[in-house]
Amino acid sequence: MFKFPSARGRDAEDDDRGPKGRARRETTPDDAADGPTAGHAGAMLSALFLVVFAIAVIVPWTVADSARQNTYAEAQALTEAFWAAGDLPETDALMVREALRDYTAFVADAEWEPMAEGRLDPAGWARLDTLRHALGELELKDREDVQARDAVDEQLTTVFAARRQRAVDAHAPLPFGVLVLTVVTGGLVLAFPMLSGARPRGRVRVTYGLMAVAMGVSVYLVFAINHTFTGPLGVGNDAFRTAQQEFARVP
Repeated sequence: MFKFPSARGRDAEDDDRGPKGRARRETTPDDAADGPTAGHAGAMLSALFLVVFAIAVIVPWTVADSARQNTYAEAQALTEAFWAAGDLPETDALMVREALRDYTAFVADAEWEPMAEGRLDPAGWARLDTLRHALGELELKDREDVQARDAVDEQLTTVFAARRQRAVDAHAPLPFGVLVLTVVTGGLVLAFPMLSGARPRGRVRVTYGLMAVAMGVSVYLVFAINHTFTGPLGVGNDAFRTAQQEFARVP
C-alpha cells in the first residue's frame, strides 16, 4: 500500500537537498591528516621518490653489470694471449708471458683502488704499450712464429678495448642532482605525515618506524652502488684473479 511521506521525513529530505544542506557538505574543512589534499600530495611525493629511486638504482646497476662482463672479457683476452704466446720461440714466449703476468697482477692488486676514485693508473697503459712495442720488435723467421705473434697481438687489441671501456665505467657516477633528489624526496616522504597533522601513537609508531628504516636502506643502496668498482655492490677483481690461476695451469 502506498504511504505518503511524513512531514518530518519531507523536512529532513528538503534540508539535505536544499541550499543549506549543499553548503554544509561543500564547505567541509579539508584539514584532516587523511583529507583529500593531504592524500593526493602524499601520493604525489611517494611517486616522485619512486621515480628518482628507480633512476638512481637502475642506471648504476646497468653500468655495473656491463662493467662486470667487460672485466671478464679483458681477463679472458689476457688468458688467450698467454696461451698464444706459447707458440713463440722459447725466449720470446717467456718474455711475453712474464709481461702478461705483470700486467694482470698490476690490475688486480695496484689498480683497483685508484679505480674507486674514478680513474685508471697510467702505469697500466704503459705496461700494455711496452708489450705491444716489444711484440713488434720480435725478429721472427718462421711463418708459424709470425702467426703466433699476430694471435697475441689480436688478443692485446681486445685487452686495449676492454681497458678503455673500464676507464669509462670507472668514471660513470650518478649526477649529483640525482643523489640530492633521492635524499630530499625520501626526507619529504618521511616528514609529510607529520606536516599534514598525523600524530602516530601506539602500534602505528612501529609501522612508521619500519617505513623510516626502509627509506634509509633505499637511500643507502643508492649511494652504495653509485661507484662501479667500489663498495659492497661494486665490481671486484675476481676476473683477473681467475686469469692468474689460469696462467699457472698453462703448460
